[in-house]
Amino acid sequence: QVQVAESGGGLVQAGGSLSLSCAASGPSFSPYAMAWFRQAAGNEREFVAALSWNTGNKFYGDSVKGRFTISRDYAKKTVYLQMNSLQSEDTAVYYCAVADRSEAYDYWGQGTQVSVSS
Repeated sequence: QVQVAESGGGLVQAGGSLSLSCAASGPSFSPYAMAWFRQAAGNEREFVAALSWNTGNKFYGDSVKGRFTISRDYAKKTVYLQMNSLQSEDTAVYYCAVADRSEAYDYWGQGTQVSVSS
């Protein structure tokens, strides 16, 4: 049983920064990839960033390149999302997703709200 939990959301002014964290847990579980998605009210889910677990390669959605940084604590099966230069358009519920060896994002957290005021 894999559990995924995000934390760190909150309210921040435009131009500010916020950091999110996500921990995956489960006996003998090793992720293939961990990623962040977001969904703004009334919008469809959008890819934000991903980290390939074995290689450490990082990928970013176009809208956040240069502003957001994904990182990991390998031993803790935890990923972080450092968000800088936040804009009102970044307001969304941010979800952490975990892929196992099936390479599909089968495990999701409950989401954490990020609100950016302008």
